[in-house]
Amino acid sequence: MTGAEIEILYRDDDLVAVHKPAGLLVHRNAHAGREPFLLQMLRDRLGARLYPVHRLDRPTSGLMIMALSPGAAAVLARQFAAQEVRKTYLAVVRGYTDETGVIDSPLKSESGAEAPARTEFTRLGLAEIPHPAGPHPTARYSLVRVRPMTGRTHQIRRHFAHIRHPLIGDVLRGDGRQNRFFREHFGLHRLLLASVELEFRHPGDGRRMRLTCPPARDMLELFESLGWVQSCGFRLEPDQGREQGDGPRN
Repeated sequence: MTGAEIEILYRDDDLVAVHKPAGLLVHRNAHAGREPFLLQMLRDRLGARLYPVHRLDRPTSGLMIMALSPGAAAVLARQFAAQEVRKTYLAVVRGYTDETGVIDSPLKSESGAEAPARTEFTRLGLAEIPHPAGPHPTARYSLVRVRPMTGRTHQIRRHFAHIRHPLIGDVLRGDGRQNRFFREHFGLHRLLLASVELEFRHPGDGRRMRLTCPPARDMLELFESLGWVQSCGFRLEPDQGREQGDGPRN
């Protein structure tokens, strides 16, 4: 993949919003070697320095914003740190979840210290597939809209594993049989988690912004096969996921 293949959803003088593909690192790390990463790919494409203000895990796809100046980065980073940014994800999980719920369970950091963590979710769709992917003759799944109220490492994956509804494709905390089923029957070798919306205040003039991004095509094709397209709010159309606010586009 090259920087030219990264979809730019929105850009102005202060920030750029992109659709990060699943499996792509945001930053270079000690284990990546010479593997390409999103930050450098976009810097090369735009010819500008970029300042990340939040993160998406490598296996997660979807909407991510970056600042185009240190001042804009500081304003946006403060909003994320103060939990003033409304973040929305779509996820596919094992089993039938409650219609709505709040997962309020502390999570340990890498240092071992516990920190409060809260995740709200709403079930958008149910599916039962007549194939055994475990001890039962059928397999059940839920499509959920997820809003993390805090920003802990791997929070969504850890919280849904905690309530025994692990995300499909989660190789660390998920259900190996279900993950294998999705690889073999749907050709999906990825975590089924996508960032689809961010609401925040523009770092330049303070206006309220709402940026949206459709899930990647492979997830939307799955939603279509399971009858979830109507409830997920997105369709397989190239013009989905554009800016909903007043800012200019390039």
